[in-house]
Amino acid sequence: MAQTNPFLRKIPSQTFLWLAIAIFGASSAVTRKLTEIGAQNLMDGRNPISLCNVLFVGNLCALLLLVMIHWRQLNRITIGRLSGKEWFGLVLVALLSGALTPGLIFQALSQTAVNNVVLVGRLEPPLTLVLSIWILRERVNIWELIGALAAFIGVTLTIILQPPAASMMNVGSFGLGIGELLASLGAVALAISTIIVKKRLSRVPLGLYSIFRTALGTVIFFFSGLLLYGHDHFMNALSPFLWQWMLLYGAVIVVLGQSFWIMGLRASTVSMASLVASFTPIAGILAAYFILDEAPTQAQYIGGSIILLSILISQIGIQRRGFARNLMSDTSSTAMEQIVETRIGFKGI
Repeated sequence: MAQTNPFLRKIPSQTFLWLAIAIFGASSAVTRKLTEIGAQNLMDGRNPISLCNVLFVGNLCALLLLVMIHWRQLNRITIGRLSGKEWFGLVLVALLSGALTPGLIFQALSQTAVNNVVLVGRLEPPLTLVLSIWILRERVNIWELIGALAAFIGVTLTIILQPPAASMMNVGSFGLGIGELLASLGAVALAISTIIVKKRLSRVPLGLYSIFRTALGTVIFFFSGLLLYGHDHFMNALSPFLWQWMLLYGAVIVVLGQSFWIMGLRASTVSMASLVASFTPIAGILAAYFILDEAPTQAQYIGGSIILLSILISQIGIQRRGFARNLMSDTSSTAMEQIVETRIGFKGI
C-alpha cells in the first residue's frame, strides 16, 4: 500500500508502527466494550457479541486480509517445498497461537480487568527468552537477562497484590485470580509457539505461515467451542447486530492495525520495531482508561512500573546485540518477525 501511494511513501515508517501499536494496545479494551454493548442487547437470552463470536468473526476478517496481502505465496511450488516437520510445526503453532492463546486471553477478559490481562501478558517475553536459552542454546547478554527477571517480578507482583475477589482461588497462602491464571497460560502457549517458529519454521514464507495459522486456528477454535459449550454456542455468529459491530472491529483492529504494522515493518530496523512494540502495554492501559474508565489499581501501578523498567533494560540488551543494523525489509523471515511480535503480545485477533 505504502509502495504504490506517493502520499504514503512520504510518511516515516515509524509512524505506521506507532499507529499499529496504538490499535493493537486498544484491542482488549475495545473487545470488552463490544461485549458490554452485546450484553445490553440480548438475543433469546444470549449475548450476540460474546467473546467467542468476536474472536471467531475477527479471525475470519483477519484471514481475508492476509489472503489479500499474501495470495502470491499460495501456490504449489511454495507449498510443495515444505517438509513434513514444517507442516507438523505449522499445525502445532496454529493450535497454540491460533486457537489456544486467543481462547485463553478472551476468557481472561471475561474474568478480570483489562489492565491485568495486558500486564500479565508481559510474561511471554521472559518465558520466550528462557526457552530460547534452554532449547535453542541462544546466547544473550546480561541486560536481557536482567530485563527478563524484572518482567517476571513485575507480572508476579501484579498477580499476588490483587485485592480479594470472588473469582479468585486459593493457592498456598495467597489468592490467584482465574483471569490472571488464564492470561498466564495464554502467555505460556504463545512463548512455546514462538520457540517452535524459531526452531522449525524459519524457512516458511511469512505470508503462508500467517494464513495457515489463522485458518487452522479458526477451525480448531470453532469446533472446540462446539465441543465444550454445545452446538448452539455460535448460533448468533451470523447476527446482523454482531456483524455491524464486527465490521467496525475488523476494519480498525484487523485491517487497519495489520496494514499499518506491515507497512511499518517493511522499512524499519528490527531494533526500532522492537522498541515501538514494547509500548503496547502502555497503549493497552491508556485504552482501558479512556474506553472503559478502568483506572489502574495499586497492584497494577507497582507491577506495571517494574514491567516498564524491564522493557527499558531489555531494549538496551537488544541494542547491544546489534539488531539495529538489520532492516526488516531485508528479510521475509517468519522467525525474525516473531522476535519482534513477541514484544507486542496478543494483538486482539
